[in-house]
Amino acid sequence: MPQQDRAHATREAILHAAAEEFDRLGYERTSLTAVLARAGLTKGAFYFHFPSKEAVADALIERQGELWARVREAWRERGADPLSTLHGMFVESADRMAADVVLRAGVRLNADREVGYPGVPSTHVMWEKLVAAYVIEAAARGDLRPGVDPEAVARTLCSAALGSRLISSATTACADFPERMREVLGYVLPCVTSSGWKLSGSQTAPEPA
Repeated sequence: MPQQDRAHATREAILHAAAEEFDRLGYERTSLTAVLARAGLTKGAFYFHFPSKEAVADALIERQGELWARVREAWRERGADPLSTLHGMFVESADRMAADVVLRAGVRLNADREVGYPGVPSTHVMWEKLVAAYVIEAAARGDLRPGVDPEAVARTLCSAALGSRLISSATTACADFPERMREVLGYVLPCVTSSGWKLSGSQTAPEPA
């Protein structure tokens, strides 16, 4: 294997091992020794790629942020109506979280960082605003029932998604998160959408980038 490929494989092994520990125990309780043991690497190999445990956490947080940006762009390119797009993004996000420990760890680390470091911009608030933009657009199209508050819908969806993720993470390592998320969407959306709105197109997620 060429040296560049070996270096990439080692870096990915570190990220994956760290992700499994962070996902299981959180940042504070994860030790570098446990990460090295899980990855089967020496401290020298680790420090060649990362200066600290915090740097690994930063890399995982950055990776999950980049993935969500790609997911949003992929659904935008599909050209579905706002609520169908929102439904698709929620479903795909839950599916990915259940399948990818690296993504789960990045999401957990990011959320824990917000709680532990007051003043850090809140991803949860950002997601509420993003979801609200889709629901506001849907309202302008006439896809919501009269009197429905788009921002309240966004808060409800985001709160339900967060609660579902936390419960699923604690009970099944997110294995049942997709089912929980589909239940949330299946109960909430019919309560707020107009009679003329229908989920458009195939809701099969695009192939992972």
